[in-house]
Amino acid sequence: MGLLRHGKLMVGFDLGEGYAQISYSQGEDTETLSTVAGQEQYNIPAVLCKRIGANQWFYGEEAIRCADEDQGILVENLLRLAVAGEPVQIDGIVFDPVSLLALFVKRALGVLTPVASPDKIYAMIITCEKLDSRLVSVLDQVVESLQLKTERIYYQSHAESFYHYMLKQPEELWKAQVLLLEYRGTKVQTYCMGLNRRTTPIVTYVENWEYNMPPYDPMPEDEEMRREKMERLDQEFTDIATQVCKRTPVTSVYLIGEHYSNEWMKESLRNLCMGRRVFQGNNLYSKGACYAVQERFQPSEIGKAHVFLGEEKLKSNIGMHVLQQGHEIYYPILDAGINWYEAEHTVEFYMRGGNELELDILSLTGRENRKVPIVLEDMLPGMSRMRARLYLTGEKELVAEITDLGFGSFRAATEQVWRKEIAL
Repeated sequence: MGLLRHGKLMVGFDLGEGYAQISYSQGEDTETLSTVAGQEQYNIPAVLCKRIGANQWFYGEEAIRCADEDQGILVENLLRLAVAGEPVQIDGIVFDPVSLLALFVKRALGVLTPVASPDKIYAMIITCEKLDSRLVSVLDQVVESLQLKTERIYYQSHAESFYHYMLKQPEELWKAQVLLLEYRGTKVQTYCMGLNRRTTPIVTYVENWEYNMPPYDPMPEDEEMRREKMERLDQEFTDIATQVCKRTPVTSVYLIGEHYSNEWMKESLRNLCMGRRVFQGNNLYSKGACYAVQERFQPSEIGKAHVFLGEEKLKSNIGMHVLQQGHEIYYPILDAGINWYEAEHTVEFYMRGGNELELDILSLTGRENRKVPIVLEDMLPGMSRMRARLYLTGEKELVAEITDLGFGSFRAATEQVWRKEIAL
């Protein structure tokens, strides 16, 4: 079993606005760390607390206790503050919000200590609700400050973690559409996973919708008011589930969040269970991230047969036709399914006269394939060695940079660079 058999520590770190969660594997099994021994309390509150008048910091539940006892100042919304980038004043001192997030992540990774030191991490995926260029930049800074003894740190969205989690489940659960309903705060995030079996590999996608939902907390103490609130929760959730299930046939449903219970989910649960299998849990994203990092280093047969094309993914194969030993071949440069912020490739080749090259963009989503010419204006005549660097600046924004490297003593390198932005 390769890396898994050799006990490499693989970690899935779910970093949310309100909580964090850590799953890990050192072999065949994947476990989620509990904050209380012997219990399934997986969520680590994503908060810090600075003790008043001292450079002493607490995180998670301990931070909340410190603040409740008026011993310190609670710092919430760490992820949002870091993305915003504005300095944060705490106890009369100004702090960098990214450093605060990094401190929380470092402390949270300490939960691994009973299993292994964080220095023993072989690879880790951090999963967040959604990824954009700003959040990726913040995560890069956080990872750098952690100074872990590995460079194998990756990021992915909750949608992709959902996909990797499902690939580890029995195939009958995801042969058709799979629905995930996440109830937190005043929102229900819905993810619906489907497959296009007409493609090779099979294209897998996750659609996402968001609905408003009444907050679960605070729950009234008055029995009548409590009953009325639960009935309203049940009705609202029934309406949401009905709307989502009308969009597409669903065979299995996963419920994520702390507020689901048989106490109020009477009608909604009855409707969801009609012709469907329903599962409830709280560690799907961190487990999915851990499965994903395993898949990176030891691809499974089922993983090879599928490609996930989520919002953060490149959805086209990009390459060019070149001559190799007198025969024209297709040379792949970027493959569909890679995260756009990881998509970068450099290739060197020779041009025998002319000043134009052509990229092939082959869509995996049913769009028309196309050829994109790149004209190298004012290029000196004659044979020259060229370097092409292709990378993405966004999900649909490809950049090609072509550099003239010359041809030894026959033609000096101009080091001229041509840059072309291509909309995908």
